Amino acid sequence: MSATIRLENVWKSYGHDVVLENLSLEVAAGSFVTLVGASGCGKTTFLKMLLGEEAPSRGRLLMDGAPLPGEPGPDRGVVFQRYSVFPHLTAVQNVLLGLELADAPWLGRLFGAARRTARAQAVTALESVGLEHALDKYPPELSGGMQQRLAIAQTLVKDPRVLLLDEPFGALDPGIRQDMHALIQSLWQRTGVTVFMVTHDLQEGFTLGSRLLVFDKVRHDPHAPEAYGAQITYDIPLDRNAEASP
Repeated sequence: MSATIRLENVWKSYGHDVVLENLSLEVAAGSFVTLVGASGCGKTTFLKMLLGEEAPSRGRLLMDGAPLPGEPGPDRGVVFQRYSVFPHLTAVQNVLLGLELADAPWLGRLFGAARRTARAQAVTALESVGLEHALDKYPPELSGGMQQRLAIAQTLVKDPRVLLLDEPFGALDPGIRQDMHALIQSLWQRTGVTVFMVTHDLQEGFTLGSRLLVFDKVRHDPHAPEAYGAQITYDIPLDRNAEASP
């Protein structure tokens, strides 16, 4: 089940440095929102607030009408540009670890039927990203694209309601990026998860999502360059049959 996200007059500042100002929008469940804008305009900070790593300085951030939890949880998954995988674990062990830490936080390991069930879930997640042939391979044995598929499987195995992607394909070659585009669109259509994706590639932003948000700093004071933050200057619906079906 995906989630509706709502921002009400959200600001984010660090001391006197205003990063984001006066953000108000509602994102329907099942949307695929791409975020573009110049470097340093607060896109990653916006993603961190959705994840729960950062809290708004002012305003409210809601998920399905309730205040967004103030710390990361399994309802929100994240994939970064740098592959967040453990090199000493096989692909299936990497995915299984997240389930074991969630269900057995003290031991970090499941046993018996619980472990067999969790391993089956991990295998299914790897199959969903096309890594069924690499279950027992270690990340150094995988290409960059395959490692990013593994990172996506790590996130999807927990069945998040919101998927946050921070430049996930920025380090990949163009040909591999095209494959990853097809993969992430397929996963979105199949799962119906609400997606927010930061990208510096404008074409990627227009190609992948159902909605494009442009972040820019429109107010400037040369005597106080940190006094104003970025805003959402364009909110563009894209012809992608609106949202995915949950």
